[in-house]
Amino acid sequence: MIRKTTYAAARTVAPAIEIHFAQQQAEARQHGELNLAPIPSVKIIEALIDVAFWASLRKEEGQSPRISLAFLPPEQAGKPLLFAQRLPLTAYNLTKLGPGVERAGIHLGVWFEKGDLYIWGTTREILSFCFVLDVSEPGLLVVKHRRFHGFGKFANVAVLKGDVIKIIDEHSDSLPDCPEVLTSLLGFTNPSTWNDSVNILVQLAVSMRAHGNGGTLLVVPTGSETWQESIVKPMQYALSPAFSALADLMRQEKEDRNRSIWQGALRREIDGVAGLTAIDGATVINDQHEVLAFGTKIVRAYGNQPVEQIVVTEPVLGNEALIIHPSNNGGTRHLSAAQFVHDQRDATALVASQDGRFTIFSWSPCEMMVHAHRVDTLLL
Repeated sequence: MIRKTTYAAARTVAPAIEIHFAQQQAEARQHGELNLAPIPSVKIIEALIDVAFWASLRKEEGQSPRISLAFLPPEQAGKPLLFAQRLPLTAYNLTKLGPGVERAGIHLGVWFEKGDLYIWGTTREILSFCFVLDVSEPGLLVVKHRRFHGFGKFANVAVLKGDVIKIIDEHSDSLPDCPEVLTSLLGFTNPSTWNDSVNILVQLAVSMRAHGNGGTLLVVPTGSETWQESIVKPMQYALSPAFSALADLMRQEKEDRNRSIWQGALRREIDGVAGLTAIDGATVINDQHEVLAFGTKIVRAYGNQPVEQIVVTEPVLGNEALIIHPSNNGGTRHLSAAQFVHDQRDATALVASQDGRFTIFSWSPCEMMVHAHRVDTLLL
């Protein structure tokens, strides 16, 4: 029998998660997707979150587990690694298995029989909208699922940190000033919101956050040089010609792509560009993903006023927009990015902090000010 839940947040959030998966799968079917993973019940969601939370607080040889659970039967997993003897789903078993399954893309498969949950093995392949629960660090859990007709970053549904619960507001992308990269992060069922071009910015954001050094990526219009009015001259690391390896991959005709080889090359180039953002200063790319410069210093454009206020939002249920002075939103990196977008209103700035915070800055014509979108909950 499924044991009683002792982590209170699991009981609180489980009903909303069940409703989310039911709604998203219904919409996916309307878009023609039929091969979908099973939807876990409230009790199963509670149990999965509960056992994962208590496992996250344990250690194996001094290390906290970093694991991913996928709820589906083994026959629905592509080429699974199957245990000869299935294991009970317990915090002890998750902790013991942790060191062997912490690499990205590996999921512990969980299913149930006669009221009991058990671990049947591991898999790298899961169906669309499969319930996935990541243990990111002690006390930090992320509920997510594979995207509809997409690769790369999974769509986050809820983030739990101790007694703090954040449920993603999937309707945040309906705001008139919502930048495309945020729309893509929030795109649950509609494949048109997960197009190749915007997907690149999402993958760059994930990679920037992963290197842990903090960084700024400025995205400017192709063919425009007005962004240089907001950059200190001379630029020590300007590129001529622009580095186009990532852009060349994106220009490759889809029918000419070997999917696995192309995706592997794409990830390498994304990590290479994201790595440049770890260098002191901002990396600049155009909207065709050509790298123009890195290590640049942002300065207020001549004749422009300092940015005095910005609107800050986070795409989670219950969040309210705040209008604050940009100095209250972060350090020098955040302030300079806000100033850049204030001066270059057709540009976007992506800023990663060393503590894991991630902010997308864009100009809001509706508010007539810089809009800072806090999206770290979407990138976990």
